[in-house]
Amino acid sequence: MAMEIWKQPEIANWSQLLLDSYYRFFDRQLVEREGDLETQAKALFLSNFVVVSHGREENPILNYGNQVALNLWEMDWHDFTRTPSRQTAEPVAQEERQEMLARAANQGFITNYQGVRISSTGKRFLIKEGTIWNLRQPDGSICGQAATFSNWVFLDDRLTTKSGN
Repeated sequence: MAMEIWKQPEIANWSQLLLDSYYRFFDRQLVEREGDLETQAKALFLSNFVVVSHGREENPILNYGNQVALNLWEMDWHDFTRTPSRQTAEPVAQEERQEMLARAANQGFITNYQGVRISSTGKRFLIKEGTIWNLRQPDGSICGQAATFSNWVFLDDRLTTKSGN
């Protein structure tokens, strides 16, 4: 791995916020919480499931993606963390995605969501059994949202083409 993102203090701290917020909602750990902040941040970054987050801007920008997420969306850290969150979904799916995020914001979290997303090179995939939760600062203020999932299926665009030339 070219860059050990988790070693950056701001990433290690953000990882703690992701882990603490997840625990508050679900009363279980997202990853093993052994060792220091950097060790926990590394465990999250190298976990075998997707973890992503964005801030609370009007048009939220992705601010975290672990290695599985970077691979799935086919981006490096620099590009991923400059991508508007809405662009991870196709334009036709963006309204549905926005409604789902609003529901999560109001309820605090949602589980079992699914939706079609698109990589930077146009590969489409269906997320299954996803979880979204609000990210809360220690004072309780909401500072973003995160999502995790370990189940996705790449969609074959040939299934939607016309048959019988």
